[in-house]
Amino acid sequence: MKRIVWLLLMAAGVISACKKSNDVVARIRAQAAIDNKVIDNYLSANGLTALRVDTTDVRYIIDTPGTGTALYTSATQVTVSYVGKLLTTGKVFTPPTSVFHPTYVLGQTIRGWQLGIPKIKKNGTITLFLPSRYAYGPYEQPDVGLPANAVLIFDIKVYNITN
Repeated sequence: MKRIVWLLLMAAGVISACKKSNDVVARIRAQAAIDNKVIDNYLSANGLTALRVDTTDVRYIIDTPGTGTALYTSATQVTVSYVGKLLTTGKVFTPPTSVFHPTYVLGQTIRGWQLGIPKIKKNGTITLFLPSRYAYGPYEQPDVGLPANAVLIFDIKVYNITN
């Protein structure tokens, strides 16, 4: 009798485990829907109109287009100043870059920067609205106080572009 009960419990456990979804694609799509709604609500509440980068959900507003010709590749170095904020709270999580302007290789930055920065030229400014999957994704960033799946805003000014 104990064996039958044990077998039934094991069978029930196996069946219930099969019903749980570990579908990564489904989780990514669900988070994308949440992120997009957060960005849409923010833009609407603040009366902002942002463009989309191609077919992505990265949104941007060009404040100043900049001047000159700019050819961006993944090896392009960009010298910038920026402010990063958590969209949901407005909390600034970046150190001030108004005095020192760091230089980054574009291909080594977060995906949202790789898509958004090429929209402007030297001395241009842009505001990027990044869904979590184009920033740090499901990974918490405790050093700067960002939770997992953080939706971010970056105000960026490009000072120099070097290929």
